[in-house]
Amino acid sequence: MVADNIDPPPALVMLTRPISRNELAASSQAIDVTHIVAGLAKDQGGPSYSVPSLAAALARRGVDVRLRSVETGAAPGNRASCPAHGLHPADGNLLGKVLRSSQDLKRALSADVQGGSILHTHGLWLMPNVYPAQLKQRSDSDVLIVHSPRGMLAAEALKISSWKKRPFWSLLQRSALEAADCIHATAASEYEEIRAAGLKNPIAIIPNGVDLPLLADMPRSGGRNNVILSFGRIHPKKGLDRLVRAWAQLELEFPTWHLHIVGPAEVGHDKELSALALTLRARRVAIEGAVYDAGEKLRTYREASLFVLPTLNENFGLTVAEALGAELPVISTKGAPWAGLESERCGWWIDHGVDPLVATLRNAMSIDCEERRAMGRRGRHWMAREFGWDRIASDMLDVYCWLKGGGTPPVTVRCA
Repeated sequence: MVADNIDPPPALVMLTRPISRNELAASSQAIDVTHIVAGLAKDQGGPSYSVPSLAAALARRGVDVRLRSVETGAAPGNRASCPAHGLHPADGNLLGKVLRSSQDLKRALSADVQGGSILHTHGLWLMPNVYPAQLKQRSDSDVLIVHSPRGMLAAEALKISSWKKRPFWSLLQRSALEAADCIHATAASEYEEIRAAGLKNPIAIIPNGVDLPLLADMPRSGGRNNVILSFGRIHPKKGLDRLVRAWAQLELEFPTWHLHIVGPAEVGHDKELSALALTLRARRVAIEGAVYDAGEKLRTYREASLFVLPTLNENFGLTVAEALGAELPVISTKGAPWAGLESERCGWWIDHGVDPLVATLRNAMSIDCEERRAMGRRGRHWMAREFGWDRIASDMLDVYCWLKGGGTPPVTVRCA
């Protein structure tokens, strides 16, 4: 059974001349986009939030948008914010289980292409991420593809399950990326990773957006005063072992402070961190499970005094944006593209390693509480100014219009 109630997109009028982006954007039917993501389960990280949010923001700007994903059996995350979602069953074989292959999805994408839709796929290493290129190769009509690797070409990310990724790259993934008319990077650092992979496509550098929460009904709580928070997937790539080691050196020096690590655990890393804290005799460390409810997530941020992302590598680092949106100052390693923490005076952007974490945490915990709160307010203003979803959608729409109409590339696009 097809789990898809989306009406087929209307056919587009064939263009006989280049047209301006304003002309394209003026028509709600001129730009038709299908976003493709392998899954939207809550525990699958940033794309389960950012892809539906981008689709919803594009719809608000008059784009004909649909979102397609593969049924995984897990509870979906941010799906409700997208105006049209097609959920497709995985094939009943090993490829369906391991690589999310779905002939139902592939047929739906073929219909979208016939209707003139741009195919915008998100992620790597799964069959939904290569279907657009396969359709382009086999289709008689023009197929336009935007591909967002979502940080999966980073050196640290490539090390994870490299024995599976190497053959997939050689057989399918490289050619799928090469077929893209434009690759989307969320930061300049990801642009460099894409070029390092040997890809020569035009690349649009457009960050993720963030929904700013209303703070009036969620004042800062005194119940958990002086909390250092690290929020997100509990995975070895997040550098949380370094955070625990740094905290162990500081715990006696700051007796009123606590470290809280919150998020879904992967590969048993929560148990590894608990054992490490025990070995180091760090007692005020709490490792807690995932928080998905928006209100509870905001409460978690607002009950903290400081946010830390000690990651080895991120293409964006959504939790940094969320923390700043909740008026929380941030410490991030240079594994995430947040140099603006220092220029915007709302946090610290530091080198990798335990020693830089120790020095920065000591500084952050020593400054006056009001100064930390002022840093948080500056961070929220920064998010509102530069990372609102409507602005992000406008930049992405410029890319789509350029692909449809030609002409000078948008300022976000680098062609070399």
